[in-house]
Amino acid sequence: MSKWRRPGGCGHIDLESGELLGPGDYLGSIYMPPKKATKPKKAPKRDKLAPETRPPGKNSNRKGVRTKSSEKAANGDHSVPVARGDVSKGCPPLGLETLKITDFQLHASTSKRYGLGAHRGRLNIQAGINENDFYDGAWCAGRNDLHQWIEVDARRLTKFTGVITQGRNSLWLSDWVTSYKVMVSNDSHTWVTVKNGSGDMIFEGNSEKEIPVLNELPVPMVARYIRINPRSWFDNGSICMRMEILGCPLPDPNNYYHRRNEMTTTDDLDFKHHNYKEMRQLMKVVNEMCPNITRIYNIGKSHQGLKLYAVEISDHPGEHEVGEPEFHYIAGAHGNEVLGRELTLLLMQFLCQEYLARNARIVHLVEETRIHILPSLNPDGYEKAYEGGSELGGWSLGRWTHDGIDINNNFPDLNTLLWEAEDRQNIPRKVPNHYIAIPEWFLSENATVAVETRAVIAWMEKIPFVLGGNLQGGELVVAYPYDMVRSLWKTQEPSPTPDDHVFRWLAYSYASTHRLMTDARRRVCHTEDFQKEDGTVNGASWHTVAGSLNDFSYLHTNCFELSIYVGCDKYPHESELPEEWENNRESLIVFMEQVHRGIKGVVRDFHGKGIPNAIISVEGVNHDIRTASDGDYWRLLNPGEYVVTVKAEGFTSSTKNCMVGYDMGATQCDFTLSKTNLARIREIMEKFGKQPISLPVRRVKLRGRKRRQRG
Repeated sequence: MSKWRRPGGCGHIDLESGELLGPGDYLGSIYMPPKKATKPKKAPKRDKLAPETRPPGKNSNRKGVRTKSSEKAANGDHSVPVARGDVSKGCPPLGLETLKITDFQLHASTSKRYGLGAHRGRLNIQAGINENDFYDGAWCAGRNDLHQWIEVDARRLTKFTGVITQGRNSLWLSDWVTSYKVMVSNDSHTWVTVKNGSGDMIFEGNSEKEIPVLNELPVPMVARYIRINPRSWFDNGSICMRMEILGCPLPDPNNYYHRRNEMTTTDDLDFKHHNYKEMRQLMKVVNEMCPNITRIYNIGKSHQGLKLYAVEISDHPGEHEVGEPEFHYIAGAHGNEVLGRELTLLLMQFLCQEYLARNARIVHLVEETRIHILPSLNPDGYEKAYEGGSELGGWSLGRWTHDGIDINNNFPDLNTLLWEAEDRQNIPRKVPNHYIAIPEWFLSENATVAVETRAVIAWMEKIPFVLGGNLQGGELVVAYPYDMVRSLWKTQEPSPTPDDHVFRWLAYSYASTHRLMTDARRRVCHTEDFQKEDGTVNGASWHTVAGSLNDFSYLHTNCFELSIYVGCDKYPHESELPEEWENNRESLIVFMEQVHRGIKGVVRDFHGKGIPNAIISVEGVNHDIRTASDGDYWRLLNPGEYVVTVKAEGFTSSTKNCMVGYDMGATQCDFTLSKTNLARIREIMEKFGKQPISLPVRRVKLRGRKRRQRG
């Protein structure tokens, strides 16, 4: 047990357990070492992160680098105020990237301008295209000299164990720090520099601007403040950096600020990151706990041959029940956006547990909805990100499939086909306003289409989904279609669907029940402030994407699909998962419940048989849907009165008024269609094996027969 003592004092602190054991346990601004200070380890050479050594670590096209330090030392012979600790156990990030550390806790010596202030010095922060006075991609010092620094106020005693740095995120400039010192303090006035033997330790920084570099302190330092002092930087650049601090806050029952902001969960769930094998095992555990309401299946395989597993949750798993809507969550289309994956795994555990506990709300949801959860659409990409860990992958390691495809915009562009047909006034005579066919070129083997994309398309064509959400990361917002701008040469403009009001409500139902999305006081993740639309955004007004899952789903199937960005940090540290679950749990449930909003029913013939592929049209909404194979349908609508018309080939159309109320639960609106006269004649003749005969020919034959009889 390593303890710190003030000479002659009566108290001490146990740094391994983190327990405060008495008063008078520090001298000046920093804890004092025992008389025989342990000799610090020699710093090893800088090396690449080994796959089997999972750092507390995040993602880029290449893995981050893990290093202890370089062996450069400054002159001077000062005592080293350090405590021993087990670095391999790892302290979590303080939360610069997750925004747990507020802007008010970040300070710097100088800055070039507001957009490059200390508050922008957060790991993986993105500058965007404009790189303007408000939102740039790093902290950049106002001058390039050795007196510059950036510091973090942890607001409580913390055992600091490491620093992760990046350069400036910029499309145009190359700025990064190549070496730095680390200093700590308890009062922000008296600073003690981390030592390497008898001199100040110089830590090796970055060699380019995007790959994170981790430096572990030789031994942990206990203090409230930590400061980074750049010592060298890229020759043609400036002092600019983004960073994350690793540290374990020490218990302090008197710290009201921390207790007020603590978030805990009472749910007994598996809060950890799951690799592919662990994910399969967790699904199996859930299935064994709830065999009567769960089923595990796969929709295909990844490029590397990993099965794309899904879990179905329903009171009759494995079958579509007439009148019961189908819902899905998809996560992990970008393999490095890990939070969505873990939230879906937590959700399936939660639904199982609460169903067994007979939670009335969950029981009703499971018995009245067929829920499908696909946690990892891009398992190949996830395995790359998992290898790097939660802090050392940069912004994009594992984002793409193994063959380099971004699944999120790998679907056929049906928007252009629709809009060109509308411009030629071919809607709906030649091109329908729904169920638009996939172009032939997209179906060819030579098309640049990921096998994962083809698997999702086949899945969505097979199951009559009504509503779906694809969970993504790196922002806090719900995006609804269209995702593609209609005007040529524009990168941003509002592009509403005919169901814009419904999509706005669906997006708001998630955002408004999330703990942070609609909080006007929260800081923006990167560059976009979505508060003006209450945590929601039309995809195309944010940034245009051709061939998105949302647009494809709306134009090729009945399913209304939205993109849900569940957190600023794509790959949060494991310790953040309980809080992220609390942030999103209610939203995940509320969004599923929206599948029961609008109208539903069955379209039958006079014999009571369901009519598949019948077209459901709502007056004033230029987007139709179709009935499923049993003749049942679901049409998402906001409260109001609607004139609904049903048409099917061989049947006369039928129209009626359908009222949608404010209470949860879709309004039943059934239709019975009678066959047209032509259809009935054809049916009779086919039944008796005869072909229809034209009347003039029949009359000639009858006259000839009468003449023969007279003769």
